[in-house]
Amino acid sequence: MEHHQVAIYLAAMTAGGLLGGLAPAAGPGLAHAINPVLGALLFVTFLQVPAAELRRSLRDGRFLAAALMVNFVVVPLVVAALFAFLPADPAVRVGVLLVLLCPCVDYVIVFCGLAGGSGRRLLAATPFLLVVQMLLLPGFLYLFMGPELAGIAEAGPFVEAFVFLIALPLALAWTLQAWAARRPAGQQVAEAATTTMVPLMAATLLIVVASQIPGLDDSLTDVAAVVPFYVVFLIVMAFAGKAVALLLRLDVPGSRAVVFTGATRNSLVVLPLALALPAPYAVTAAVVVTQTLVEVVGMVVYVRAVPRLVPGPSPAASGSVAR
Repeated sequence: MEHHQVAIYLAAMTAGGLLGGLAPAAGPGLAHAINPVLGALLFVTFLQVPAAELRRSLRDGRFLAAALMVNFVVVPLVVAALFAFLPADPAVRVGVLLVLLCPCVDYVIVFCGLAGGSGRRLLAATPFLLVVQMLLLPGFLYLFMGPELAGIAEAGPFVEAFVFLIALPLALAWTLQAWAARRPAGQQVAEAATTTMVPLMAATLLIVVASQIPGLDDSLTDVAAVVPFYVVFLIVMAFAGKAVALLLRLDVPGSRAVVFTGATRNSLVVLPLALALPAPYAVTAAVVVTQTLVEVVGMVVYVRAVPRLVPGPSPAASGSVAR
């Protein structure tokens, strides 16, 4: 499965699209499964990162500085450049702002690892990214849209995401690691759990796509209008992330992780914010969901493209270092 995982993920997205189109009534029920399956996926991801490694990663000041810079300095500047060309509808603009200004804290770790990025350092940075975006989002909305919209960013969805997608899976992973270090049975359970990475990732993609496709039917015009902006964002952030990594002289795994954290957005966490908006902003949720669909395809491309954009050392160079 690991050898064919990209094909498996594409098949999962296709199956999700078909399920969402053929059985739209299942969408609301599937939406409730998004956080549990994401939590399970992150538990398996965290399980592969020893607690000692995570503590060492927290002391990597240059990487944390790069992650914060790319997400909260570079990304807002890129969004500001795109903002002038967005459709004039405030509901569409709010949707784009909500999703593009908030860095991802969940499946980015999986895709980063697939591309040879430092999942350990990115994992260590996720609590910081979640807290900082929760604090800065109201201010960003105020700057872009004015005071009447700054209050829509509530802390509830962010706190829930931190507890159920970060804190709880991490605590469970550390507990299992401790058991595995002391008992053969624990080691067997841990090894079995790590084999579920690819199926869980495929299930996540299928559920997200299937649950969100039905909600796009009534907003196709608005959806079509924002797709190019999301594609441009992915392209620009690939090079912007590399530039930040070069500026702070990160190694190859750290540089690839910075590229991924700058490009992936927190659409699944901000979606409840969009759904809670008043009736005039009904299309905002569709705009957020569209970013999810574009990004998932973009991440599959990133897995192949980022190692070329940020190449590792040549075999000759590696041999010289080894000698």
